[in-house]
Amino acid sequence: MSDESELPETMATYLRLRGLEPSPYRKKKRRRRADDGDNAPFAPGRDPRGLGDVLSALTHSAGWEPQLAREDLVRTWHDVAGADTAAHTRPVALDAGMLTVQADSTAWAKQLQLMRAHILSEIIRRFPEAGVESIRFIGPDVPSWKWGTRAVPGRGPRDTYG
Repeated sequence: MSDESELPETMATYLRLRGLEPSPYRKKKRRRRADDGDNAPFAPGRDPRGLGDVLSALTHSAGWEPQLAREDLVRTWHDVAGADTAAHTRPVALDAGMLTVQADSTAWAKQLQLMRAHILSEIIRRFPEAGVESIRFIGPDVPSWKWGTRAVPGRGPRDTYG
């Protein structure tokens, strides 16, 4: 009974199904897919998440947090600086950690210089990712006699007064 031909067909089928004897019909083995943990069901991280969590993860992985924090600072300036202050000021630039705020008058600019520490601490508390390190307050844009095609170097037209 050592030869295959001597085994009864039922016994050969039984041995073949148990995997003890390879089937003559199935020469190729099925290729088994690699099981990676990301696609496995019930694996950690497969739970459904809210849209806010997904967007937060996206902005973090894309590196958009500093830019979005700067935009939020400008958008919510009235909450950061206060309603009265925001009515007379507006942020105009943020460059290398320096926030430039333009005021309606030089009096408002001077008053805000005295409140600089309070406003800066509020910005850092609310928007730490914005990267604001200092604030500069400027007065309104006024025309200058120093610019133009016929500008004279030096003190200019004030030399002829009085």
